[in-house]
Amino acid sequence: MKKIQVLALFLTIALTASCNFTEEIFLQEDGSGKLSINFDGSELMEMAGEEMMKSNEKAIDSLISFKDMLEEKKDSIAALPPEEQAKLKRLEPFNMHMVMNPEEKVMKFDLFSEFKNVSEVNDAFNAFQGASALGPNNGQAKSPPMGGQDATTEVQYAFSKNTFSRKAKIIDEELFQQSIDSLQGAEMFLSGSTYTLKYHFPRKVKSANVEGATFSADGKTLFYEIGFLDLMKNPAALDLQVELED
Repeated sequence: MKKIQVLALFLTIALTASCNFTEEIFLQEDGSGKLSINFDGSELMEMAGEEMMKSNEKAIDSLISFKDMLEEKKDSIAALPPEEQAKLKRLEPFNMHMVMNPEEKVMKFDLFSEFKNVSEVNDAFNAFQGASALGPNNGQAKSPPMGGQDATTEVQYAFSKNTFSRKAKIIDEELFQQSIDSLQGAEMFLSGSTYTLKYHFPRKVKSANVEGATFSADGKTLFYEIGFLDLMKNPAALDLQVELED
């Protein structure tokens, strides 16, 4: 199976089936670091793995550079409307590590990007949804049920002195409401899905503004999980402000 077809398969599964996403940030003292969003679809492979083995699908462990892929597909991308090209441009800083092994029932991906300043970071989940435009049909992939490829929200990150923040805002109210309406047909599949924040800080966390957050033994890593549907309906549910010790 070609790499682009495998990517399309991952996107389709992750955006249409029960899914557990983890948004992870490794933050350094100078504000640089790494952002990733990863998905473990191994439970789905328990159901689909045998069928894939019948079709002789081989195990895949592949690293995709979106910068290289956009260059490879630049001619077909140039034929897309400007707004579609802009969506794909957001993918340029990202790479994706994909692992799929039908025999061992493993399916995982990690979409990640390094940054020099966290305030410049793109919203990884929106970037992931936008990646569906790189499907095999000349960039015209089927839209996922939770709001299509158009970003209705954006997430802004900031780190200054001892304070880190994550804040989401709705950028298109009409499209956002359409995305909420589209969830009705997918609620049964997504009801058990989760979205988890896993943030690694350079110093111990002094306080956080969310109830239910847990921390690593050294106090430097914050974990916070909510239902995926709750996040889709209320992007501000993961608004976060963390104060670090001096």
